[in-house]
Amino acid sequence: MPGRDTGRRLGAADIGEALGARATLVQFSSAFCQPCRATRRVLAEVAAMVPGVAHVEIDAEDHLDLVRELRVLKTPTVLVLDAAGRVVRRAAGQPRKADVIAALGGAV
Repeated sequence: MPGRDTGRRLGAADIGEALGARATLVQFSSAFCQPCRATRRVLAEVAAMVPGVAHVEIDAEDHLDLVRELRVLKTPTVLVLDAAGRVVRRAAGQPRKADVIAALGGAV
C-alpha cells in the first residue's frame, strides 16, 4: 500500500461507523467492482487478526461528496486511518494481505 496522505481526519460522521480503537481500514467500493469483493475479504481478515482495527466499506456511488473530497479515482481504494482518524496511507486497487498489515504499522 504505497501512498501516503496527511492532514484530513475522518470520523464516524464521515464514514458512517465508529473508528477502530487503534486504526480503521476504509474501503471505497462500487456495486460492479470485482476486485472490491476480494479486497473486502482481505481487509475483514486483517481487521479480525489485529486487535483494535476496524474495517468500514463505503459505497462510492452513495458518497460522491466524500469521494471527490478525498480524490478517490477508482474502486477499490483503501484508506488507512490512525486512531484519531487521520489518513496515513492510501492505495488504489486490490491490496495484498501482507501490504495491508505493513501499512497498519504506520497507523498503530
